[in-house]
Amino acid sequence: MSELRKHIRYRTLAKAKIKGILEGESLLKDISVTGCRVECTSYAGIKPNMRYKIVILPEESAEIDMFELLVETTWIRSEGYSCDIGFLIVDSPGKKQFRRYVDYLAWRYAQGNSITGGNSPETPPEP
Repeated sequence: MSELRKHIRYRTLAKAKIKGILEGESLLKDISVTGCRVECTSYAGIKPNMRYKIVILPEESAEIDMFELLVETTWIRSEGYSCDIGFLIVDSPGKKQFRRYVDYLAWRYAQGNSITGGNSPETPPEP
């Protein structure tokens, strides 16, 4: 099944904290202006189609302060005690920081410095 995205998802390895849900390590794996994917190294009690607040701590190289996103769960893929979660970004109280981070990742991709290698900034479609 193929999914076309309106906005490119840029790869990243920023720290993420889902407020009131996770105690283990969480990483923001990709982000666009409309959505993101978070990988959790421990079980997360995330429910489908629910809204959550995520605090993003951008990579140090970005030199951008942390910001918060209001997100809604679009998919969850669990394996044992870890999971990947796809979110739709509903709002960002720190819109300026959020937009600067996406712009930074776009600039970095244009420079050919993708963290995870490969030629595409997009995350493969989810099942």
